[in-house]
Amino acid sequence: MAQRKPSRPPRPPGRRHGARTAPPRRRDGGVWLYGHHAVGAALANPRRRAHRLLLAGAWEPPASTPAPERVSRAELEAIVGIGAVHQGVALLVDPLPPVTCADICSACGADAVAVVLDQVTDPQNVGAVLRAAAAFGAAAVVVQDRRAPPVTGALAKAASGAVEHVPMVRALNLTRALDELKAAGFWCLGLDPGAAASLADAIGGGRTALVLGAEGKGLRRLTRETCDALVRLPTTGPVQSLNVAGAAAVALYELVRQRRHG
Repeated sequence: MAQRKPSRPPRPPGRRHGARTAPPRRRDGGVWLYGHHAVGAALANPRRRAHRLLLAGAWEPPASTPAPERVSRAELEAIVGIGAVHQGVALLVDPLPPVTCADICSACGADAVAVVLDQVTDPQNVGAVLRAAAAFGAAAVVVQDRRAPPVTGALAKAASGAVEHVPMVRALNLTRALDELKAAGFWCLGLDPGAAASLADAIGGGRTALVLGAEGKGLRRLTRETCDALVRLPTTGPVQSLNVAGAAAVALYELVRQRRHG
């Protein structure tokens, strides 16, 4: 009697053409950054420790260590993921040293601005908030550690290099972080579309923290109660709300504008 061949395991479902795949996680905690701005900013950051620089295009990096390695686009995509907008460059780095609220409070000036995100989980949104924070000179972006995405290549690409310039504080408890900011002189303004006061009416001098919630859910009850005041953006068009990154950019602009022009 002929021996029966073992059956093959079922094939995994095929990947859709153009679908993005996540880059493999490294056991040592390193992360692959990609894109011209994200990689260029990381190479220029003396606090970053870089291990490998892969190039699959004509981009010329600044004088740096490590030396560039030339690879094919297929080899690069096998590392950073299919569909990642890598622009032909990727950099393997260690995470930046952690920063605490106490670090920010002791280092920032009397008119410092911080952004606090209440359970914003989308890496594109967090990256865009970091980019706006860098553009308008914010001292830090504070997130809740368990309800915020890690700094991946996708987040750093959305931040367009801002990850290297604006510290991201990962707080275990957001309410305690707000209390710590308040104790250090920050006036905490929670953005809420239903608030009676507008942001422009509530802006004053001194340290200010803008607190924004996740899209749809908004600020959680305890976060709202911990803020010094709730304010709204004066939207007047048919769309009455912005995504969290857009709202952060508008609020930061208004703070800078009022402080520069009185």
